[in-house]
Amino acid sequence: MTIDVLRNIAMALPAATEDIKWDVHLCFNVGAKMFLITSPDDVPVNATLKVPVDIYHEMLDREGFIPASHLSRYHWVNITDIGLLTKKEWEFLIRQSYDQVVAKLPKKTRQSLSI
Repeated sequence: MTIDVLRNIAMALPAATEDIKWDVHLCFNVGAKMFLITSPDDVPVNATLKVPVDIYHEMLDREGFIPASHLSRYHWVNITDIGLLTKKEWEFLIRQSYDQVVAKLPKKTRQSLSI
C-alpha cells in the first residue's frame, strides 16, 4: 500500500480536496472538513480517519489501530502502518469516513458542492 493509492481513493470522491496541514500531514477534505489525515514522511506511513461509532471499539481491537490523539472522542482512529490494510479495506474505510463527514456538513454546503 502506498500514499498514492490512498490519494487516488480519496480524490475519487465527490468534491474531495487535499492540502498540507501542520507542515507535515497530507489531508483530504470535503467542504473544508477533513476525512483522512496521512503522515507520508513517517516510517511506516500512517493514516487517521473517522470510523462509525458502532465499529470504533472493534477497530481498536485490531493490530495497528489506536485512538487518534485529539480526535478519538469523535471516533477517529490512527492506523499505524497503511500497509496493514488491503486496497479494498482502505476503499471501505475512507468512504465511511467521507460519508460521515459529508453527513455533518450544513445542507447549504452540501448543495453548493453538489453532494
